[in-house]
Order: sequence, then structure tokens, then C-alpha cells
Amino acid sequence: MPDDPSTAGSPTRTPAIAAVVVLAAGAGTRMRSELPKVLHPIAGRPLLWHALTAAGALGPRELVAVVGHGREQVAAYLDAHHPEVRQAVQDRQLGTGHAVAAALGDTVPDGVVLVTYGDVPLLTPETLRLLVDAHAEQHNAVTVLTARVPDPSGYGRIVRDAGGGVRAIVEHRDADESQRAIDEINSGVYAFDGAVLAGALPRLTAGNAAGERYLTDVVSVAVDDGRRVGAVIAPDPTETEGVNDRVQLAALARRLNDRLVRQAQLAGVTVLDPATTWLHADVRLEPDTTLLPGTSLEAGTTVATGATVGPDSTLSACRVGEGATVTRSHCIEAEIGPGATVGPWTYLRPGSVLGADSKVGAFVEVKKSTVGAGAKVPHLSYVGDAEIGPGSNIGAGVITANYDGVAKHRTVVGSEAFVGTDSTLVAPVTIGDGAYVAAGSTVTDDVAAGDLGIARGRQAGIPGWVLRKRAGTAADRAARRAGATDDPPGEHRDTADRPDSAEGACS
Repeated sequence: MPDDPSTAGSPTRTPAIAAVVVLAAGAGTRMRSELPKVLHPIAGRPLLWHALTAAGALGPRELVAVVGHGREQVAAYLDAHHPEVRQAVQDRQLGTGHAVAAALGDTVPDGVVLVTYGDVPLLTPETLRLLVDAHAEQHNAVTVLTARVPDPSGYGRIVRDAGGGVRAIVEHRDADESQRAIDEINSGVYAFDGAVLAGALPRLTAGNAAGERYLTDVVSVAVDDGRRVGAVIAPDPTETEGVNDRVQLAALARRLNDRLVRQAQLAGVTVLDPATTWLHADVRLEPDTTLLPGTSLEAGTTVATGATVGPDSTLSACRVGEGATVTRSHCIEAEIGPGATVGPWTYLRPGSVLGADSKVGAFVEVKKSTVGAGAKVPHLSYVGDAEIGPGSNIGAGVITANYDGVAKHRTVVGSEAFVGTDSTLVAPVTIGDGAYVAAGSTVTDDVAAGDLGIARGRQAGIPGWVLRKRAGTAADRAARRAGATDDPPGEHRDTADRPDSAEGACS
């Protein structure tokens, strides 16, 4: 019976898996990097994260990562993010068979042992389940995950017998002309009967040019022992592709992103231009959200129903509420409330919290601050270490001066307050509920609720200055046409501050 999963039936329940071994000890020299290959990111997470997430979804009794090259970095990552994973050390990289032996030690697993790789990020739990189900249903000693590819050059070929079982895996360099015509290749991912694997590993030899013990040879051992070896063809051959260099890293990142975007679309998300929209693997999007061209949603971001992000926006670890809009902005670890509007050209730094229906507009930077419900910071402002109360209006060019060169200080603006254009609030300072700050003020003292704060110098006018000091210029001619006269020197007009007005504020 052929082992193609499209024709084979599946049991109603995936058999129990004794262990999944994820091989992550390789040097990855072609990456040309101080960072171990399996820690290079794709879709916002390390390659190893994708492999462990897919394997962990099967619920194995034990999940083992084999570490070797760059062990300290890989172990530190596993300790911090995957404490449930047992780490096995392969001191010397002497082949895949040697790596699995390091993972299992003297233990003989009772059940299915799955072996996969830390640099195969597109492999899905569903495909791994197909492999394990077929392994159990066909009573195989070994089941190989294979792929059919247009160009199998360089890959080991799967040679099947008349019943569809695997007779041999022949490396490209050892294949004859008829074998090289086979387009089914070995992915290197296997399901083993634990006892068979434990018995075969000590029998592997290093009689090859590289002097390594290969897991592929377990297939030969099983066939020689008269045991059945089966194969399951991956539904999508790209799932079996690994990363060896940065060209392949970029290519698989593109394919994984296409998959993530398509999944979002099928789940009810409008993506206007999939080619320029990038999603990290753990982004969560609710139905009826809209992503405009040039949008990048990075790890930890969630977007609620009815929200629109883009164009040309990057959100990292942000929460976007229902019906909110983010336009041409860069936001990091920010919370954007329902109905809030952000942008264009807004920078939300970590700790920014925008209340419902608030507005943070063009060329505004917000850092570690709360903008209350319905409050507005429309343009050209910096809000750092501050609390802006509900309904307040912050005019253009307002700055919260939060840093004194040594420490950061907070600014508090109460509810329904009004801060005029081009004002500086020197922290620590409080603007009370319903208070006004006149445009152009540098506020160093608190402004009480309902008060008007004015902190600016008096304006002085010097009559006829242009006619005397800029005689013959275009300004002189324009002034004379307007009826300007050359008043006697020394005379001037004072324009006092108007204490009943906060003129010049913008909304």
C-alpha cells in the first residue's frame, strides 16, 4: 500500500509520543555569524523556537534539544524561553546518529521517537502528526518524512519497494542514473520505534569520508533486519527545507510570511497588499481588522476588531484596541485604546498608553506616558514620563521637559486642561483639572485647577526699526508701502501679556 498521506487513512487520535529530539548542535558556518544558526530570527522568533513550537504541539512525554556549537548562547535561550525542554550536549559534532545517541543516552524509549531539526522553521505540527499517524498505522520500525521536488540534485533519494515501503535512501553521489531520476527526497525527519532506534544506534559506523555516524544508516539497519520502513510525503515540500545561509533564511522568511498573511486573510483580516505586509509568528489579529500596504506587525502585537494599521507602520509588542487607527507610525510596547488615532509620523515608545478615542498626531513622540480618554496631542510635541488627563488638549510644539541631566521626573496634566502652543512643562509639575497654560509659556510651578498659567516675557515693539536699520531692503520698501513711519529713536511700544487669554494654542 502506498504511504502517501493523501491516500492513507489516519487514526482518530495521534499515538503517544515518547520523545521528540530536536537537533540544534550544528555549526552553521555558512551563516558567517557569531550567533548560532538556530538562534537567527525568522518571523520574529529564532529558528529553534519554530521547531520546538511545532514539536511541542504534539504533546510528547519529553522534548529534547541537542546543543553543541554555540552551546552557551543556545542553552541560555532555552533556559529563558523553553525551560520545559531537556538539553542534551553533543560535545563534538560527529553526525546526526551521534547527536541522537547523545539525546537518548542509555535510555530505551517506550514508544515513538520523533527526530527533527532546529533549522527547519516551516515544518508544521499537522505534517508531523501525519508522519506519526502513518508510522503507527503501518506498524513501521522507521518512517521517513519525504518531499517531492522539481530538482532533487544533491539530496538523498527515496527508493521504494513494490509495496510502497522504503528499500533504501541513496545519496546523490552514490545514485545511479535511474535513482537520480527519482524526485522523492529524504528530509531527514524521522519517526522511530524507540526500541528499534536504541538497538540500531550502537551499530552505526563512521566508515565514511566525514568520519561521522549518520541517522540515515538506521534505515539500512532496519531494512537489513527485515523490519518495515515507510515514508510519508510532506503535503508542501517547502516544509522540509532547512536554513544553511542567509539567502535561504530570507527565502524561507518570505514563504513563512506568505503563509501567515494567508492565514490572517482566511480568518477575516483584510490585507490590501500581501507582498508588503509582514507578520511575526505570534501576532494575533481579530476579524475585520485592516492592514494597509507597508505594514509590519512584530512579535507580541495584537490588533482588535475594526482597527486599521498602515500604511507604512511598524508595531512591535503593541496592543491595538477596537476601531483604532494607526497611520505611518512606529510603535513599540504601546497600548492603543479603542477608537484612538495615531499618526501620521508618530513615535510611541515603550510604556505609552493611549485611552479610548484619544488622538496622538503628526510628529509626536510619546514615552512612558498615559494619554487619557478623549485627550489630544495633535502635532509636533514630546510627551515623556507624563500623565495627560481625559479630554485635555496639548497644543503644537509642547514639550514635557522630563530629564534634568540626572533623573527623570513626571508631568501631570489634569482632565479637560488646555496647554497652549509652544509651551514647555518643566517636570516635576502639575497642571490642574480645567486649567489653562498660555501659549509660549515655560512652566516651572504647578498651575492650580481652573487657573491660567502664564510664564513668558513681555513683548516690546520698536517703531521704525526696519526703516532705520534695514534701509533700502525689500522689507523697508514693503513697510513704507504699508504706511510705516520713521518714529524718533528711543520710543517703543509695550504689548503686555493678556491675563484673560491663552491665545495661540492649537487643537
